[in-house]
Amino acid sequence: MHFSRKSLGIPYAVFLIAFVLAPLLVLAFYAFTNGQGQFTMANLHSFFGDPNTLGTLFYSFAIACVTTIVCLLLAYPVAYFLAMSRIANKTVVLMLFVMPMWINFSLRITALKEILTVIEGNLAMYPFLNAVIGMTYDFLPFMILPLYTTISKIDGNLREAAMDLGADNMRTFLQVTLPLSIPGIVSGVSMVFLPAMTNYVVLDMLYNSTYIMGSLIGSYFAAYNWHGGSMISLILLALICIFTLLTGSGEEETARGGAML
Repeated sequence: MHFSRKSLGIPYAVFLIAFVLAPLLVLAFYAFTNGQGQFTMANLHSFFGDPNTLGTLFYSFAIACVTTIVCLLLAYPVAYFLAMSRIANKTVVLMLFVMPMWINFSLRITALKEILTVIEGNLAMYPFLNAVIGMTYDFLPFMILPLYTTISKIDGNLREAAMDLGADNMRTFLQVTLPLSIPGIVSGVSMVFLPAMTNYVVLDMLYNSTYIMGSLIGSYFAAYNWHGGSMISLILLALICIFTLLTGSGEEETARGGAML
């Protein structure tokens, strides 16, 4: 039997077919059929015709946008000063931001819940704020690492050349550093925005009764409405694919940041 390098991809192809393609085909089948297995577009019409479902989509989008913006505003200064500093062991400092990810997720959110309870008293009073705080606490390292990786690889000679030509620190940052760090920004945004739209566990643990897309899909399947839940999952998957294609320019930094994490 002749062996080639292509044969090494057979296990990967089998894995993709069994655990990616086949579930997607099952999802599509349930999304476009009814209880009798007949083709129908009623599930699609139900999604866009239900104000509660659309409201959940917009609420999820709002939480994801605010969380992403807050993470970016917090992470960029940290990544910038860490990349520009002359600290000998930058890796050690960087690991301090990653270390919370080593702790069990439930323990971290439970600790955050206790802190917010002491501050607010009643977590139900500020559900949106608590959701953003919980999401930011959870996803902040995913924004810091791609930004740090990108900024640290910017050639310092470019900044020196800009300053030699008369640019001050602010102008150098706005016209040199910031444009060159856009791939890291795009990468961090994609790594935070996509999971923030579906991570309903944070909301549940912070006693937030508001649904987002992840919890809405779970409620459909819990009620044995596989057809409606599959359609919502398929629509959300399409939105995520579109967003991924639009932010594909940061793919390299995403891979680097994910490897570091």
